[in-house]
Amino acid sequence: MIVYSLPFFAAFLGWFTNFLAVKMLFHPRKPVNLFFFELQGIFPKRQGVIAEKLGKMVVEELFSADDLKKKLNTPENMDNIYTTIEHKIDEYLTHSFPNKFPIISMVLSVKMKNNIKDELLNEIERITPNVIDNYFDQLESQLDIEDIVRTKVSALSSERLEGLINSIISKEFRFIEIVGAVIGFLIGCVQIGLMQFV
Repeated sequence: MIVYSLPFFAAFLGWFTNFLAVKMLFHPRKPVNLFFFELQGIFPKRQGVIAEKLGKMVVEELFSADDLKKKLNTPENMDNIYTTIEHKIDEYLTHSFPNKFPIISMVLSVKMKNNIKDELLNEIERITPNVIDNYFDQLESQLDIEDIVRTKVSALSSERLEGLINSIISKEFRFIEIVGAVIGFLIGCVQIGLMQFV
């Protein structure tokens, strides 16, 4: 009768083995000396390497200053920028300019103000793409995204790193544990079947 409990024991063993394997990704957080070898969780032990590779991956595959420049340079975004600038020029010519230069403002007609505004907008529209390109070229040389990611990930505490990874793939970890239990159960059933023929 005890033999028939073998699949359940094997299921528990399969689950526990995988549960332990998942836990050992993060624990022990600090190195523990066990006679002839040192034991430490994979993520805490290789956090520096993970940080370096993650930094490279973000820059090469996910995000760069060039991506930001392309996003900003879309026609929709440029239209929004020009509309905002136009509103600011209107406000200036209507409110600030008359207060700062009352005599000149009295001489300028509405048509002249509109001509000034149109000239300013044309000039802004002409130079804006170059200004954006130059700004992002400088930003790219100053902003080392790879270094920022590497530094931030390296500075994370082991607890925080574990929390972040668990928040992303906790369901997958649970699935690994369940698969271990299922495989263990099936192996136990196979063993019972083989014992019937012996």
